[in-house]
Amino acid sequence: MTEESDFDRLYRTCRDPMIKLSRLLTGSTGAAEEIVQEALLRIYQRGQSIENPEAYLRTTVTNLSKSHLRRLRLERSASQRRDAPVLNPEFDETWGAICRLPFRQRSVIVLRFYEDSSIEEIARVLGCRIGTVKSRLNRALEKLRNELS
Repeated sequence: MTEESDFDRLYRTCRDPMIKLSRLLTGSTGAAEEIVQEALLRIYQRGQSIENPEAYLRTTVTNLSKSHLRRLRLERSASQRRDAPVLNPEFDETWGAICRLPFRQRSVIVLRFYEDSSIEEIARVLGCRIGTVKSRLNRALEKLRNELS
């Protein structure tokens, strides 16, 4: 990024899609907005040192969403609360089943079918091999098939 206008363009074009991605991963609009704000702040602070800011943003949002869920899980187990997260009413039983998947499988499902990312891009975002993405996707779809049938 050579000048501030590059950051402004990134903010304008990527903020809403990244909030959607994070909301799909975390199940919370509020958390998603905070996560995207943190990711954008990291990009702004690094400035020109990021070669592909959009890819960096997507990867950072995915990782921060994962960290958020991990923190929630730890807080819940520490307080012995077993409350199920409140899902947005726009989502149906399929979304409920997706939310019950382990994060690695859920992230592959969300990136592939909700974000329409290619297998190769998912591998880049998650920092794993293409074969790993394919196997996670296969396992996730199989779990969903079993649960929803």
